[in-house]
Amino acid sequence: MPDAYKVMLDAELSKAFDVWSGYLDARTGEENQARARLRSTLESARAAAAEGEATTARALVADMYDEAREADLPWAPSPPRPCDVDRQARDYAKDALPQVLPLGLRDRLDHIAVYLSVTSRRLQAAPGLDAATRQDVLYITARAGMALDLAHPTAAQRELERLEAIARRCGVEP
Repeated sequence: MPDAYKVMLDAELSKAFDVWSGYLDARTGEENQARARLRSTLESARAAAAEGEATTARALVADMYDEAREADLPWAPSPPRPCDVDRQARDYAKDALPQVLPLGLRDRLDHIAVYLSVTSRRLQAAPGLDAATRQDVLYITARAGMALDLAHPTAAQRELERLEAIARRCGVEP
């Protein structure tokens, strides 16, 4: 199976590099010494990533957020929320995944994603669903989304089938 997870992690790191580069290239009028330390850390993180040391690169990026907060740099990037990290990584990975995933697998994942989206929207729009069922729909949709992100069609299909079972039980056309 192709390593879509590695592609997502690499995309997450690339996004962080771009965010920090943009900030450090901007003229914000903030303390130059702190910004110079951040620039040095960013270059070290990039070098680590280039040498295949992604764990070290991620740790250095995390240190950058801490250092910027401690230096009280008002315009420095703040750590993104997990949902933002995932969304941004997906955006970066969309260009790399087609090169890693075979066409048949991509088609299967796309097919599941479409059915998942339609079924989820129909359930969310259904009148009279109780709060627990709505929560189940969100949970199952999120699990299926993770499986799709990791290019795991079997797990995604299983979650889609769970969602379709809820739809049938609630009288909603999947």
